[in-house]
Amino acid sequence: MKMRRLPSLIFIIFFSTLVLASSFQLTILHTSDIHGNVFPIDYATGEFADVGLAKVSSFVNLMKSKNSNTIVIDTGDLIQGTPFSYYFARVDDSTANPVIRAMNIIGFTASTIGSHEFSYGPKLLEEAVYCAEFPFLCANIVFEGSEDPVFPPYEILTLESDDEKLRIAILGLTSTIIKKWGDPEHIAGLSFLDPVCVAEKYLPLLREEADVLILAYYGGFERDLSTGEPTEDFSGENVGYEILERVDGIDVMLTGHQHRTISEIVDGVVVSQPSSRGSFVGRVELGLEKRDGRWQIVDKSVNLVSMAAYDADKALLEILGDFENRVQSWLDQRAGFSIGDFYIGDHLEARLRDNALIEFINRVQMEATGVSISCASILTEEITGWKTGPITIRDIISVYPHSNTLKVLQVSGADIKAALEKSAECFTYIDNEIALKESKLTPEPIHCDYDMWEGIEYIIAADRPVGERVLSIRRNGKPLEMNETYEVVLNSYRAGGGGGYPMFEGRPVQKEIMLDISEIMTDYVLHRYVINATVDNNWSVGTGFIHTIGWNETLRSIAEMYGISTSEIMEYNPDLTRVRSIPTGTELIIYRPAIP
Repeated sequence: MKMRRLPSLIFIIFFSTLVLASSFQLTILHTSDIHGNVFPIDYATGEFADVGLAKVSSFVNLMKSKNSNTIVIDTGDLIQGTPFSYYFARVDDSTANPVIRAMNIIGFTASTIGSHEFSYGPKLLEEAVYCAEFPFLCANIVFEGSEDPVFPPYEILTLESDDEKLRIAILGLTSTIIKKWGDPEHIAGLSFLDPVCVAEKYLPLLREEADVLILAYYGGFERDLSTGEPTEDFSGENVGYEILERVDGIDVMLTGHQHRTISEIVDGVVVSQPSSRGSFVGRVELGLEKRDGRWQIVDKSVNLVSMAAYDADKALLEILGDFENRVQSWLDQRAGFSIGDFYIGDHLEARLRDNALIEFINRVQMEATGVSISCASILTEEITGWKTGPITIRDIISVYPHSNTLKVLQVSGADIKAALEKSAECFTYIDNEIALKESKLTPEPIHCDYDMWEGIEYIIAADRPVGERVLSIRRNGKPLEMNETYEVVLNSYRAGGGGGYPMFEGRPVQKEIMLDISEIMTDYVLHRYVINATVDNNWSVGTGFIHTIGWNETLRSIAEMYGISTSEIMEYNPDLTRVRSIPTGTELIIYRPAIP
């Protein structure tokens, strides 16, 4: 009789063990690349935007109300990127850093050092670290000549639930791109160790100390996580990908820097990257059970939560409201005075011939980097610039609303020609009219994928076949050498091949200015006060083709044939030396600008 009841008794004991097994639910919230966004506002337009730490605060409060075992981790690029952060850095630092104050209010657990933490120099970073009520982590930034970390390399937390304790280790790492692109004065006395090697050093030690191991890495993946193929912003570094491949023991890998949206589980590792500006928050859920005296993760999930569904935290807005009001007043103050119009009244015309606004942007880029070739875009149809008279800081910021930095690439003449041909694709020629092609994504004309250049001279014939529209490219009066190497400054998005410009992907990066382009332009105007509108007419778009000279043809007969003057032919064929007797077979550019 006892033997018959034994299986039932074993089942009861086993079931009771399951019911009484210790469990723990851990919520990890992840932000990255906040770039100074606290209030839900687009500073370029003054309009509402679904961004900022005030919205993040409401979401964090909700998550903490559901689970007290919620931690909040950021992976860098906090204190630079908006007029809000610029105003504190350059104009009024009478209070503690307002971005850090917002994070203190939210109750962040830790943050990683990002490259833009160095943008305003070491003093501002030191002050941010000092007033933060959470640690800035980084294990691979060390004092030069030593292996001593400048910042705490890791943080170990202990959370309690139902008399159970869970130990969590957070290791901070930062991409070594700072070493390559950062201002040398801002990183003097520092060395940047290989993040992969440092991860291999620390993670096994932390694995012994903690139940959950989180790697907070300011950096991302230059390869697709599923295929291993290079992404569009590939620059020859594969740190994030290598860490996943080579380092064991990571439970959660929080990443940043690339502004990508990633929420995946790769070979058992939870991976998150929540875009930028606080528009998304990564939410990682780990379910743990204690087995044989050790916590084991039995359930894991990750998703990105849009902040569009959450109102801004009114309490946070009220605390920082006075500072924001000062920022808004400052934006409307006079920054300088314009002599001449930097103004766009017709957006098609602005892309058919050189104009003062695009020349201004290019010349600012060239001066900031010391490079003599530049390309830039007029990003949206809403951008108009300003006319003769006072210029406000808001005027300047409004002409470059995107959060891009400047990069200097080493490219070939052939790359430049390919980029010009790509821009020339933006035109259509129908019924003898040049127009802007509509975007494939929206029924709107293409704007930001069309670049205009300074430092070279070129003409585009929009009526020619795609890929054959660039009739001439010259530099300093001579044809551009296709095999020659040139340094070009352009925005960071385009430098990564963004917008369909693969000719820039993987090209050597010579320099990066770790400030937003709008900040660089603001500094430019503030330092000069008076700026003059100039147009050197180094480029234009029109119609044209290549004419091959036949037997007994003269310049005059060719001009009469096409209804143009001989001087117009000479203008676009500056290498033409023999006017009366031109050898048969000579190719001439016949070109009419769309706007004379």
